Amino acid sequence: MKEKLYKIIFEADTKEGKAYDIALIVIIFVSIIVAFTESVRTLAYTYKYILEIVEIILTALFTFDYCARLYCSPQPRKYALTFFGIVDFISTVPPYLSIIFPSAKYMILLRSFRFIRIFRVFKLFTFLNEGHLLLQSLKKSSNKILVYFMFVLITVTCLGTVMYLAEGNQPNTQFTDLGTSVYYAIVTMTTVGYGDITPVTPFGRLLSAFVMLLGYTIIAIPTGIVTATFVDETQRKSKHGECPRCGDRIDPNDRFCRHCGEKL
Repeated sequence: MKEKLYKIIFEADTKEGKAYDIALIVIIFVSIIVAFTESVRTLAYTYKYILEIVEIILTALFTFDYCARLYCSPQPRKYALTFFGIVDFISTVPPYLSIIFPSAKYMILLRSFRFIRIFRVFKLFTFLNEGHLLLQSLKKSSNKILVYFMFVLITVTCLGTVMYLAEGNQPNTQFTDLGTSVYYAIVTMTTVGYGDITPVTPFGRLLSAFVMLLGYTIIAIPTGIVTATFVDETQRKSKHGECPRCGDRIDPNDRFCRHCGEKL
């Protein structure tokens, strides 16, 4: 029974497994629609009882899914500590918090907790080959992205300091402190440009133009890092005869992965 349940929940190479995955995708989408509907006060008030009933049903279904995964997993603790295991837990637990903490003073906080359910959207990555590869690429690129982020952080801090030195002594200046100046550098470098803070000196405007051009040159670097890793990962798995989704060994003549059912 445990082995059969594992094949249905964790694998997709059987008819039952594929049906379970499709049903879970539908439930996730319904849950997301309910969450968005609840965020609109007029709709939440009009369909209050319907939404509550749907939420009870969804909570029961996701609770069953989470408990079943823990039950049939060969290493329940390892699964519970994985990314998707944590997403399963934090997206299921909010409705139960309202039972544990029924006091009125907690209701505002609990209302916020309920929208943690939106994290269920991450579960959709488990059903997409490209999504699975993207997560792997992000994981392998994390060190490079962290170094890049530190470089950008240092750059905007230096540029913000220079802007403060150039604009901070001007009458009625908007660059009142270093924090505001660094905020301006971040907004300018990312090409957001709210316009709430503007330089008035010629040097400040020249520096702002430089920061804008600098932003265009470096803002796409993380995308390039992840894309390169994505391509390398895809080619590596294809070259070594591995399924691009689950990494299991495949035969050159196979049209579908024997482990996860991914189309090859």
